[in-house]
Amino acid sequence: MAEHQPTDILLHQRSRVLEVAFEDASRFKLSCEYLRVHSPSAEVRGHGPGQGVLQVGKEAVNIINIEPVGNYAVKLVFDDGHETGLYTWDYLHQLGRQYEHNWREYLDALTAAGHARNPPPA
Repeated sequence: MAEHQPTDILLHQRSRVLEVAFEDASRFKLSCEYLRVHSPSAEVRGHGPGQGVLQVGKEAVNIINIEPVGNYAVKLVFDDGHETGLYTWDYLHQLGRQYEHNWREYLDALTAAGHARNPPPA
């Protein structure tokens, strides 16, 4: 059973943000771009340590569907066709708690790979 249980999940499509509240009173606003580039899928993470694939050009990605998976996760369907990662409640909570660190690492990886991040359209 998941350590963290959500109490509310709200998708703000216009601003491309998924808001998730948990029983421990934590509430996180996670951009669709952030969720997409940190997908738990093998396509993004790879099949082992060091095999992850840097996701680029995801600034304007949006979530078009949220599908429950049992009582432990959701499958997020993105408008770029990505839909293979299962976001467990614990993983979503971890993404929220570690947002600043994860986002900085992502931006640093983009820079190191020679990619410029374009601001998402308003």
